[in-house]
Amino acid sequence: KEEMIAVMRAIMTGETTDAQNAGFLVGLQMKGVKPAELLGGATVMRELATAVKVSPSPYLVDTCGTGGSGSNKFNVSTASA
Repeated sequence: KEEMIAVMRAIMTGETTDAQNAGFLVGLQMKGVKPAELLGGATVMRELATAVKVSPSPYLVDTCGTGGSGSNKFNVSTASA
């Protein structure tokens, strides 16, 4: 988990090159992601995320979707964005 935190922090703060990022992601995909590694990556992303404050509104729509479900279905959120 600690190694993933360090790597993700470097990636998210721009300390790594695109080639390094690609190599890391390919290697991670090849070996498989452990739950602790996933937690470490998510921790850093939440830590570095920009909070967006919005007022409640009946006209506010969340169009975010993961697009990665693998369910072979049309993702409406992607088209609406």
